[in-house]
Amino acid sequence: MVNKALGQHWLHNRAILDEIAELTGGGKVCLEIGPGLGTLTSSLLKRFDKVVAVEYDADLARKLPGSFPGKNLEVVNADFLKFDLSAIPKPYAIAGNIPYYITSPIIEHILKSENQPEKVVLLMQKEVAERIVSEKESMLSLRCKNLAEVRLGPVVLRNEFTPPPKVDSQVLILEPHKPRISEEVFKIISKGFSAPRKKLINNLAGLKSNEELEKIFSECDINIDARPSDLKLEDWYKIYQKMV
Repeated sequence: MVNKALGQHWLHNRAILDEIAELTGGGKVCLEIGPGLGTLTSSLLKRFDKVVAVEYDADLARKLPGSFPGKNLEVVNADFLKFDLSAIPKPYAIAGNIPYYITSPIIEHILKSENQPEKVVLLMQKEVAERIVSEKESMLSLRCKNLAEVRLGPVVLRNEFTPPPKVDSQVLILEPHKPRISEEVFKIISKGFSAPRKKLINNLAGLKSNEELEKIFSECDINIDARPSDLKLEDWYKIYQKMV
């Protein structure tokens, strides 16, 4: 049974499932987000000593262990966004097929945890994955690049799912690292993205006079007509240094 309210679409291509598991790596523990029917779980159990599967749907969580008798599988019936990642012993990896409507909260929950995984492999809407690695930045892409190395994995066409979603999916791979810039810099970034399509200098009005901002942009070698999406993490850091 598919719960449409939860955005459930089951990937049924075993070769792709194995590829996702292989990208996740192998080792002691893998934390799986939203295992559902256990299609990816099966591939992960071949590569990890233990899989901890966090499933929001109580009925699916109750049935899943019965599909893998004798396997080292722990199923937790919980909302992943409320799941305490500190409960997972290191080293560990994270994998999952995640719904579009909570992609950003899931990524932020992972990357902001003090108990960082070695690798995160997530299947998500293709457009969102592309946006995260794009040269045109967004708040989400900057958050991800600040806390992890990001790269794209294979594209998964919509007809590989049951039921088929309306769009294609793609694997996003994240390898967490220490923050490149601080939360103080992100306060300025947040202000800068308050109106993403407007010129950045207009969005930052109020923090400094227009003359001061023009001087800062010039000293940081940033185009006066730049939009927020044009700036990289290092550009924002330069602006922050000039403003404090």
